[in-house]
Amino acid sequence: MHLADFDYELPPERIAQTPVEPRDSARLLVDRGVEAPSHRHVRDLADILRPGDLLVVNDTKVMPARLPLQRATGGAAEVLMLEPLDGSRTTWEALIRPAKRLKPGEVLHSPSGTPIVEIGERTEAGDTFVVRLVGSDDSFEILDHHGEMPLPPYITERLADPDRYQTIYAREPGSAAAPTAGLHFTDDLLSRLGSKGVETARVELVVGLDTFRPITEDDPLRHRMHTERYRVPPVTMERCRAATRVVAVGTTTVRALESAAATGELDGRTDIFIHRGFDWRVVDLMLTNFHLPRTTLLMMIDAFVGDRWRQLYDEALRERYRFLSFGDAMLLDRTLPVGTPAGTAR
Repeated sequence: MHLADFDYELPPERIAQTPVEPRDSARLLVDRGVEAPSHRHVRDLADILRPGDLLVVNDTKVMPARLPLQRATGGAAEVLMLEPLDGSRTTWEALIRPAKRLKPGEVLHSPSGTPIVEIGERTEAGDTFVVRLVGSDDSFEILDHHGEMPLPPYITERLADPDRYQTIYAREPGSAAAPTAGLHFTDDLLSRLGSKGVETARVELVVGLDTFRPITEDDPLRHRMHTERYRVPPVTMERCRAATRVVAVGTTTVRALESAAATGELDGRTDIFIHRGFDWRVVDLMLTNFHLPRTTLLMMIDAFVGDRWRQLYDEALRERYRFLSFGDAMLLDRTLPVGTPAGTAR
């Protein structure tokens, strides 16, 4: 296996900079195995899914985790808060910039001069740091007051409505990025799915470092996965066992469900790495956005539908689908016959 196996050319103009409105008007490329994929919209899910299917969503909530700060010298700095360490309210793991220049003990300030973060040592992961929030014992209060939504670096336009980077069913704040496949859902769509006999269940997976960390090894299996916290309520796992088909909304939902099934632990931390040869236990269908090349997310798609992903991505590029976090979506079915699509649907 080589990293180049998971590469493709993504033109910059195909990267969506803003979300579409309404949310469920995003386009949906529907995988049909050896048949040509069909072109629909997310709002059509109520017509595509079947009674007895179970839709599982990740209800984690995104924190305003990006802190634009200044050094004492006046130079710009940025801290991306990932998660609290050891139950602490003020000590966190974080990504910082400029990482090579900032020194342990250095305090970063808000543009108005308020001290916000003290830099600590590097963590064992090597590319993150221990940081301490100063000035308050309530870290979420500091983030709410000084933080910004942590949009990915490939989104260069300012988001007019921060809630647009939040799913409508988000609950507990904790994630440093959105489970973006869930951004397509509306209350109306969920209601229509329920009327069709498609129930909805929840899991939580706190989206962390691996959303931002690229694969740097030529052999991607040597890539070290960062652990993420997950929780699968017992009722969700019971409903998965009883469902005709389990439809996971997003790769984070997949990670939570398959981690729980593989370990038998419904609550904990996971560094599960899903790639070719993975023993699928729970998920039958996956609704997901289009991912960056050379990423663990694309490796998961490859594990789910095999080499067919290349033809599906080629079709999406040809038909001018929008890619990445604010882009369109695809509905993948791992139970379909293995092979490549026979052609393109018009």
